[in-house]
Amino acid sequence: MPEREATPESVYLERRKFLKALGIGSLSAGLLLAGCDFRSSDAESLPPPPRDPTGRYPTSRNLRFSLDRPVTKEAIAARYNNFYEFSSDKDNVAARAKSLRMSPWNLRASGLVSKPRTFDVDDLLRTMALEERLYRHRCVEAWAMAVPWTGFPLAALLKQVEPRPETRYVRFTTFDHPKPPGMRLSFWAPWPYREGLTMAEATNDLAILATGIYGHPLPPQHGGPIRLVVPWRYDFKSIVGITLTAERPATFWNTMSPEEYDFQANVNPAKPHPRWSQKTERMLGTNERRKTLLYNGYGEWVEGLYKV
Repeated sequence: MPEREATPESVYLERRKFLKALGIGSLSAGLLLAGCDFRSSDAESLPPPPRDPTGRYPTSRNLRFSLDRPVTKEAIAARYNNFYEFSSDKDNVAARAKSLRMSPWNLRASGLVSKPRTFDVDDLLRTMALEERLYRHRCVEAWAMAVPWTGFPLAALLKQVEPRPETRYVRFTTFDHPKPPGMRLSFWAPWPYREGLTMAEATNDLAILATGIYGHPLPPQHGGPIRLVVPWRYDFKSIVGITLTAERPATFWNTMSPEEYDFQANVNPAKPHPRWSQKTERMLGTNERRKTLLYNGYGEWVEGLYKV
């Protein structure tokens, strides 16, 4: 690993403060991801979905992508979310995240591109070919759900900015202004959230930028107005920046806890998390235990990207 990618000692030592400030304790960053109980309040009414000024929802479904399990009920998926910018309490995020102002919202694509560009998300909704896809979603915490996302291929947006030949990675950045409660509480953490993919992962047919869910625009707690969905790995909320680079980008959780989250975390269930097994997953709403599938069951699309 190049020296520039090593975790700074100050960041590593501050990790215990980060966890304590969020009320989680000081074992490790993984504990921040461990609360997976589903409460009776999940059946309560939810705020109405964001308005749809474009008239694009619902969209037609792409039948190439089928499920081996029922779609998770919307009330369950809508009330159980990781969004640490607002709260470490999964069941409390929907109430806190509603303060997120999602319009206007710009998405900047830059770096090793011939045509850097700032996209207005409302314009993307009007111009991109949207479709609904049924995807499995699995968190590294070993809980799972099945989701009807609406969106468009990430590759379609990258094509518009014309990546340069030396591009090897894509870095994604979430918003950091105005700072929500979680960021203010842990002001010394490496905000904003950053994640990364290889260029091959980013241009895979499965990788999409989601703008909707359950037939309507994304609400704030789901990462509205635009969210990266990589169904064999992870999802990434409320994106404002996409940067193409020749060097592997540092990511938030790898910086906070490199011994627990490497750059390709959550790809191979045979590789255990240091403190819990990845061999099974728990379905939200039913608590059914299912065997975790290699690449979350998307091997026919992605197995050529990895050495397992």
